[in-house]
Amino acid sequence: MKLYDRIIKGAYAPAAMNTGKPANDPQEAEKKLEQGVLLEKEGKLDAALECYDAAILLMPGLARAHFCRGNVFLDRGDAASALAAYAKAVELKPDSAAAHYNMGNAHLRLGDAQAAETACRRAITLKPGFSDAHLTLGVALGRLGKQDDAAVSYMRAAELNPDSAELHHSVALSMMEINQPESAISSFDKALALNPDHVDAHHNRGIALQDLNRFEEAAESYRRALEIDPRIAEIHGNLGSALKELGRSEDAIASYCRSLEINPALVDVHYNLGITLQNCGQLDRAVACFTRALAITNGHFDAHIHLGVVLHELGQYESALGHFRQAIELQPRNADGHLNLGIGLAKLGQLDAAVKSYHEALAIQPDNADAHLSLGHALKDLGKSDEGLKCIRRTLEIKPDYALAHSGLLFNYNYVADQPAEQLLADARRFGDMVERLARPFKDWPNSPDPHKPLRVGFVSGDLGSHPVGYFLEGVLAALTSPEASGEIELFAYPTQPHDDEVTKRLRSHCLAWYSAVGLSDEALAQRIREDGIDILVDLSGHTAHNRLPMFAWKPAPVQVSWLGYFATTGVAAMDYFIADPWTLPPEQEAYFSERIWRLPETRLCFTPPDAQLEVNALPALGNGCVTFGCFNNLSKMNDAVVALWARVLHAVPGSRLFLKYQQLGEVSVRQRTCERFAAHGIDSGRLIFEGYVPRGSYLQAYHRVDIGLDPFPFPGGTTTVEALWMGVPVLTLQGERFLSRQGVGLLMNAGLPDWIAADADDYVARAVAHAQNLNALAALRTSLRSHVLASPIFDAPRFAAHLEAAFRAMWVNWCEERKDGTPG
Repeated sequence: MKLYDRIIKGAYAPAAMNTGKPANDPQEAEKKLEQGVLLEKEGKLDAALECYDAAILLMPGLARAHFCRGNVFLDRGDAASALAAYAKAVELKPDSAAAHYNMGNAHLRLGDAQAAETACRRAITLKPGFSDAHLTLGVALGRLGKQDDAAVSYMRAAELNPDSAELHHSVALSMMEINQPESAISSFDKALALNPDHVDAHHNRGIALQDLNRFEEAAESYRRALEIDPRIAEIHGNLGSALKELGRSEDAIASYCRSLEINPALVDVHYNLGITLQNCGQLDRAVACFTRALAITNGHFDAHIHLGVVLHELGQYESALGHFRQAIELQPRNADGHLNLGIGLAKLGQLDAAVKSYHEALAIQPDNADAHLSLGHALKDLGKSDEGLKCIRRTLEIKPDYALAHSGLLFNYNYVADQPAEQLLADARRFGDMVERLARPFKDWPNSPDPHKPLRVGFVSGDLGSHPVGYFLEGVLAALTSPEASGEIELFAYPTQPHDDEVTKRLRSHCLAWYSAVGLSDEALAQRIREDGIDILVDLSGHTAHNRLPMFAWKPAPVQVSWLGYFATTGVAAMDYFIADPWTLPPEQEAYFSERIWRLPETRLCFTPPDAQLEVNALPALGNGCVTFGCFNNLSKMNDAVVALWARVLHAVPGSRLFLKYQQLGEVSVRQRTCERFAAHGIDSGRLIFEGYVPRGSYLQAYHRVDIGLDPFPFPGGTTTVEALWMGVPVLTLQGERFLSRQGVGLLMNAGLPDWIAADADDYVARAVAHAQNLNALAALRTSLRSHVLASPIFDAPRFAAHLEAAFRAMWVNWCEERKDGTPG
């Protein structure tokens, strides 16, 4: 948004001048002068100039003729000739305030604000009540950067001429320049009282109101301006910005589009439209907007940044990096360029380069909270979880109410062994207290407390697509809505990210309604869920990426549940239940959850079989003569204790190898560090196999080279474990004491594989050796494992769906009973 510049024209204010003694023919000179004045008023400037020249020939000392001659030049745009004429007038009549004043105008036209200030001050000295001179002085002072002094001059001009709407408008603009929007609004109102149809005053009043975050009033000012003149593109653009801030994205988009219909060259409107479309999840349209902005001016730093961000969200990572690098070329000392480049590099697994970019961002802006947070996540992915936690704690020192950083801290705790359970709960409750303080929770709902009514169940997640959450959810939703189901469940989804892949389409097909939460504030999303009459709202993210836990603090549904996507307490008091099972959460651990624990009878997880056409192959060890252990988990889970234990396994099974596969291993430095970590325990690099990212089909096929899966700890596998079992590969897990560390226990017990659960580290090694030495039994298990697990609770979606629906119904009945008893729900 920018203010309209006021163009100052020369003032043709004839003054009664002493013409002095006649040089040749003073009477004829005066006649020519008056004739010129009349012609000038009629707009016949060339004829007027001829008359003034004739008057000067007749009487060279006629100061007024030189003055009027200067006015003609100024009106024709010849400021240099005008200045010469005014200088002659001042030489002949030094006390002419008008001549000094118009010299100031000419100096302004020539770009010499300092000389303009001098001339205007001389005019004011000669005539203190000269309103226009005060006004032009204000313009000169503004161009010299003396905004406070300029404001004083504008106000003096308005005091001298209080009936001028233009002067009050100029005062208002000067108030905005010195960041006094309240005073500016007062002056705009004075201008509009004198001239209600002053378009610029309405427009700029809207800008002042927007600076004060009074967006509804700003929008009204813009609308009033457009009623007077609907053809001004900038006003439509600014109306769009106000509507965007009010959360009225569709109306904002319409205003931006109207602005661009009028003037397609407005770079900032293309940019702002792109931002709005990006926030609404319309990423392809956003790309087009940012691209058009850059076609007009490739030097738009923010457009490069946001185009890179959108391309990143669309999975076009290399193209995104190109725009981040162009942004850095434009502004090498802007931390945002380096930060976003780091995020893009991290997504491609180039973690060392990402860390370098984050450090460059922090060298420029040491208190950049996002850079500290991103650095913390990158260090965690490099296996440096303790250092990562320090970075995230630093983020929270800088920005204590940063929900994303609180979630990052709680999530990263899961990678670090021996964290006191009391501390985990305390930090989770700290997050919960913060989001509750920032919310305005609903205390009642329109839902009928009928225990037998069909239930409306809503799911909130950023992972409703090709993601582990999507893989675990798909079969369950299909079973809940199948013809064989009860028909008493209506499913709603509120995706927090704009996924649109094949898994997304299948998930959407099972829902009665699918409403994007992208771009909605917590309040707007909560209101939407409440209006939809959701009875049970299910969080599928916990403290993972793209969560909307702060929205759950608004309590938009009577019953709220955490399930599937997270493995610890949310800390949110408004979250009523946490779904567990008999294996994963020992009773003594319930005290470390802020939610009530609801156990499903068998398992809390049910996986959808992959749609890849891959058969289980024969045991690799029978063909290559050695046992290959494997782990395809995130390398961040491989802490020092895991490395030490796996090294013991490799030593205990001579000739065995370890196959590690994850995105980080695509980077040479990560592979080298991993080799060094195992070398410290006497394991030669020749016994290690490393592979990075591949598409899911190829990833699953890699299990054809694995004999036995090894589970890390205290953060065991979930998706990787069930995928390994489906591919015929049993997984050895270490039994822990807490919910997360017992995830492998829950899966293997439900898969009917209790002998693959180790009680402690020594037992882990012993079981690995025993299974590796009995290749015939291992080969037989591999052959039957897929059919066995497909019939088990961890793949039996109808069975699981029945248990989940029964849980939802019981939770609802509880709420209805509490309402009947007068207890708040």
